[in-house]
Amino acid sequence: MRIPNPKLRTIEELAEIIAQARSAGRTVVFANGCFDLIHVGHVRYLQNARSLGDILILGINSDRSVRLLKGEGRPLQNEEERAEILASLECVDYVLLFDAPTVDAILERLRPHFHAKGTDYTAENVPERETVRAYGGAVAITGDPKDHSSRDLIKTILARFHS
Repeated sequence: MRIPNPKLRTIEELAEIIAQARSAGRTVVFANGCFDLIHVGHVRYLQNARSLGDILILGINSDRSVRLLKGEGRPLQNEEERAEILASLECVDYVLLFDAPTVDAILERLRPHFHAKGTDYTAENVPERETVRAYGGAVAITGDPKDHSSRDLIKTILARFHS
């Protein structure tokens, strides 16, 4: 039996949550990604992002947007399952599924204090950096070195189990 995901929220719900958090002096962090095949690099990225503030909102690419970014055959896990797995992490407070190629519109609406991206980015090449700067937020690069990837895990699985 599938239990509803209480951390999965709409952008409208998150806007209200953030407004309350801001009025209470709490710091909001937004992180995002595909999270197709969850690995330790994802966990470290999210734990480090959460350490920047009081609330971590995680944007997860929809199945359609993962397919556009990663190609046919992806995602390996559907958006509901990816959201359920990631919502189970203690460091993640809320989850939002999104369908756009970037999170500019989400950032403009929610205006988190920090937009956290993994170490495969720099503060200067984060696609949404100008949006974040325009509303007075900060881009933060979090996590450990980019030594893990879903793509590499898929290659390892195929190499080990190809017959």
